Amino acid sequence: MSLSDVAQSALPEKQINDTAAIPPRQEQSISRLAHVIAQAARFSGDKHGLDNGERAALARLDPDGEIRPHQVAALSRALIYAGIEPDTLKPEAWHVWALIAHGMALAGHDASQNLGQQLSSAGVSESRVTKLLTSRGDAFRQILPRLLRLLASKGIAVNWYELGGLILNQARDEEKAEAIRLKIAGRFFAAEAKKD
Repeated sequence: MSLSDVAQSALPEKQINDTAAIPPRQEQSISRLAHVIAQAARFSGDKHGLDNGERAALARLDPDGEIRPHQVAALSRALIYAGIEPDTLKPEAWHVWALIAHGMALAGHDASQNLGQQLSSAGVSESRVTKLLTSRGDAFRQILPRLLRLLASKGIAVNWYELGGLILNQARDEEKAEAIRLKIAGRFFAAEAKKD
């Protein structure tokens, strides 16, 4: 049984069906990367987790700026442990995976709730969610880390199956990205309506 099988079996049935917008290979990569970043290394060279310094390097990196050598090393190690070959990635893919790894190091991963519910539970404003879901390119990449810091400050981990799928599909397949955005928006507004 692989890590993705374990992650899938831990998901409620409804959540498993919701990941269909993410191709299985991408979902497995996201699942493995989340596990690697969340798991503390038990010994030097442990291939199942990162040490505190590596996780801190990922949390501090600027995915759009200059990535320092120790951050490249931490990101490369995390990608390799997750089964993603960094030597085959194009420069834009490096920035995409850096954004995902940075977000995971900041906010953690929790697939027990959908992202819309998590945003509502954290008290994220409607305007902020709307900005996140309507922004594209650089604007999206600037908004996301701020939002992740807000979620982390409220103790809310992020569902990276949804958010990771959005980030990965945003540049590749706008139709899939839009489907993910609509699901997130629908779930956020449904959770907000239940609060009233």
